[in-house]
Amino acid sequence: MLIMVVVLSSCRSESKQYRKEPKKSQSIMVDVQQDETFQTIAHFGASDAWSCQFVGQWPAPKKSAMAELLFSREVDQEGRPKGIGLSLWRFNIGAGSAGQGDESGIRDEWRRAASFLGPDGQYDWNKQAGQVWFALAAQAYDVPHLLVFPNSPPVHMTKNGKAYADDGIPNLDKEKYNAFGQYLAKVIKGLEGKGLKVDYVSPVNEPQWDWSDGGQEGTPFYNVDIAGIVKSLDASLTAAGLSTKIDVAEAGKINYLYETADKPGRGKQIEAFFDEDSEYFIGDLDHVGHAISGHSYFTTSPHHAAVEQRQNLHRTVSKIAGMTYWMSEYCILGDNGGEIEGNGRDLGIDPALYMARVIHDDLTVANASAWHWWLAISPYDYKDGLIYIDYDQQDGDFHESKMLWALGNYSRFIRPNYQRKGVVISGNEEQASHLLASAFSSPAQDEMVYVLVNSGPEAVAAGLAVDGKAVMAQQAFITSKDFDLMPMALEGDTFDIPARSILTVIVKPLDY
Repeated sequence: MLIMVVVLSSCRSESKQYRKEPKKSQSIMVDVQQDETFQTIAHFGASDAWSCQFVGQWPAPKKSAMAELLFSREVDQEGRPKGIGLSLWRFNIGAGSAGQGDESGIRDEWRRAASFLGPDGQYDWNKQAGQVWFALAAQAYDVPHLLVFPNSPPVHMTKNGKAYADDGIPNLDKEKYNAFGQYLAKVIKGLEGKGLKVDYVSPVNEPQWDWSDGGQEGTPFYNVDIAGIVKSLDASLTAAGLSTKIDVAEAGKINYLYETADKPGRGKQIEAFFDEDSEYFIGDLDHVGHAISGHSYFTTSPHHAAVEQRQNLHRTVSKIAGMTYWMSEYCILGDNGGEIEGNGRDLGIDPALYMARVIHDDLTVANASAWHWWLAISPYDYKDGLIYIDYDQQDGDFHESKMLWALGNYSRFIRPNYQRKGVVISGNEEQASHLLASAFSSPAQDEMVYVLVNSGPEAVAAGLAVDGKAVMAQQAFITSKDFDLMPMALEGDTFDIPARSILTVIVKPLDY
């Protein structure tokens, strides 16, 4: 067996010789099953909440460097990716709490957001300038998709005049649904006037939560409310001549998509919105995409429970012809059954490995066709960011995290319209939680991307195959304690998956 050789570079990670692992626990063959084709990937994304309103107005060299990390698909002279090549960017449409200042009741100034629509009914397209800068940067890097989402209707439309609710009561009267839909269509047109094409609009966010503590903009909604809002928004998009698709329903936990659980009237959302016999059916509306979205929070540990919930989700999605599932928001939140704490900033490999397991489970068990991280840029002492910054609105330092590059092991190489293929490891369809493998084929069927996650303490020797025939890998990229999406030269027909690493391996061209 020959060993991978790191292509050294003097930037980003320190240059270090890649050392042969002294101990290997096993040797495996990762075999792709060509006749087992699963979901088509739509996009990998992250959101601009809430830091980009400020960071987008930082000095140009710094914000440009962060945009490159998030959006670029270019490589440097040594072949190292300059960024993680996101294929979707999420733009938060603010509700106007920033304009209210302390009177907004939202304690953290960074979690307040400006609104394009003022209390006088006039639109100011100079608002949210920092966020617009990042959206334009994404477009300049050819990020193919832009999604806009409000967490709350504008404050002058809400029941209480604030961007969060009272006592868990939905904060928008049904008489305002049409006005809210017209407002969102107007914002999309306004962004188009700035050169931004909006592909998707997501009108509600985590409607199961009360959003009544002033922690951020937000409002609960019941399924009846969501159906009414979506119908009004659909009509407004049509009237405005827009092709933007509507994403629903950003469920706060994935189980609310397939069961009522503890949220009567706010659960079973797949059935509620896409079963033709449901009183809340919206699946026949022109602008409603045939996908339903949910968030992976609170459902990722322990691993057996994570798998079971994703199996339940996939079974329910599969009952609706043509339906797909988007995992549209996640960061490491809570205590995760004692596996890892959300509290505490950690730029290292531990949260990156946990994140990679979540991505793997969402893609291979839930069959998610999209996977979106929460905060692209975070100022917080929490495991919620890809890039971390100083808590400074005008300027500061920024730091890459291993979570950034772990996401890049997927997003940089698995592009829109790639299809997931079945994988067997050494004849076993079941995979151990510490050693995970997935594979994705290009639309032209001329490239296979394998993503291998080894969270164990020992290296694993591996070979690759397609339908039982060994194939040779041309490229590999590793994220580990020492390396950030580092390219590797592969020698021979087997290689090491190093301990505690995420490895993307590319086979191209496919000549089997």
